[in-house]
Amino acid sequence: MALNQQFVLGAGGDGEAVSQSLRLANRHGLIAGATGTGKTVTLQRLIENFSDAGVAVFAADVKGDLCGLGAPGSPQGKVAERITSMPWLAHSPTAYPVSLWDVHGQSGHPLRTTLSEMGPLLLGALLELTDSQQAALYAAFKVADREGLLLLDLKDLKALLTHLKEQPEVLGADSALFTNTSAQALLRRLASLEQQGGDALFGEPALELEDILQPDRDGRGRIHLLDASRLVHEAPKVYATFLLWLLAELFEQLPERGDADKPVLALFFDEAHLLFADTPKALQTRLEQVVRLIRSKGVGVYFVTQSPGDLPDDVLAQLGLRIQHGLRAFTTREQKALRAVADGFRPNPAFDCLSVLTELGIGEALVGTLEDKGTPAMVQRVAIAPPQSRIGPLAEAERAALIRQSPLAGRYDKPFDRESAYEMLTARATQASEQVQAGKQPPSTASVAGEFLGGLATQAVKSAMRQVANQLGRQLVRGLLGSLLGSKSTSRKR
Repeated sequence: MALNQQFVLGAGGDGEAVSQSLRLANRHGLIAGATGTGKTVTLQRLIENFSDAGVAVFAADVKGDLCGLGAPGSPQGKVAERITSMPWLAHSPTAYPVSLWDVHGQSGHPLRTTLSEMGPLLLGALLELTDSQQAALYAAFKVADREGLLLLDLKDLKALLTHLKEQPEVLGADSALFTNTSAQALLRRLASLEQQGGDALFGEPALELEDILQPDRDGRGRIHLLDASRLVHEAPKVYATFLLWLLAELFEQLPERGDADKPVLALFFDEAHLLFADTPKALQTRLEQVVRLIRSKGVGVYFVTQSPGDLPDDVLAQLGLRIQHGLRAFTTREQKALRAVADGFRPNPAFDCLSVLTELGIGEALVGTLEDKGTPAMVQRVAIAPPQSRIGPLAEAERAALIRQSPLAGRYDKPFDRESAYEMLTARATQASEQVQAGKQPPSTASVAGEFLGGLATQAVKSAMRQVANQLGRQLVRGLLGSLLGSKSTSRKR
């Protein structure tokens, strides 16, 4: 909860409250620790703090128990004892405003984006392409842009790849980048992605970022939870790529805010090591840049993982709030990592940080906050304050009730499939076939494209009028983000 623009984390060794300035909450953070040490409860406590302060939250629910935020808590046993030990803590069992999301649309609102929005670089990382396959994908996106072919879902991209195989002259100067071998490889990767259920991520209606920034009716920040309990195990690349896309879209779309009293959004990325595992070096470098720069847009990014070593050093160097639960060190490598964690805190003469790391009990953590000037404060041993919502998952009936009562109910639940690359290319092929059957000479690719584009002129003009304001404004950031996302399609989802 916010108190004098501070959010309270727990009690220090002297029994007094340990807090972090909400004004510095956009300096990002880390919650780390071994399995079973209390990371999820700490995460829940932080999310409540942001919501109480009116800050929107988007978090990945990897174990399926963060949804307990949607029901009031019932403190018992050790949890009740800890609350009693903190007389200054204003604790009242409370349910928080929660919206549930699920890529497959089974345990929450369906969560989608479009291929045009994701762009070829992130899509290439998702498909784990080689350099030559990535070049072919860029060439395909370039043709889609040039010919006004919307790429919304996987069938659009498959239709485009097949079209380019059959009529390579459409590629023009990029024909050398697109071979039959690369096309076949891309189609195989797309088929594999479909088998993993990754095709559910692409389509419309696509997520509108404005919807996750809207506060609840009572002024609290709405908490958006992505059910990743299946996704992170069955399709970890889909999970990681979506979160990277979300981060990039926020950077691109949100305006500069400068210094502010609080962030507009807090992002919590659980299983954070997946965001950087096997990530191409070029993409990782750009992502590190975005993490550094996005705080000026009022976004705080919080990584949740077992060890700080799971994150690149350039990302670790940007984290202001560090919450380190207990670690175990049995091997020489683990002991080395333990020393690195201890060295990452500003020392406290009251205790030996290295020794305490292996002694911390469940719900205890070493916490490094930021002082008002933004410099690191001395590390403290903290008993984390319990959350006010339920510790543990919701029942199925409770989840269903949350989905029905959500202000987003009905907005994303029913998919639609407007005219896009698949329909356009099918119509073009049908037209060519009918002309052949009528005894006419098949027109050249250039003439078919000309007729097709001419027939769509009115529609294209209307679409361009709707999109030009967004595109002009975004071209300024695409100079930077272009290096992050590659040449995104200029055909956007709205």
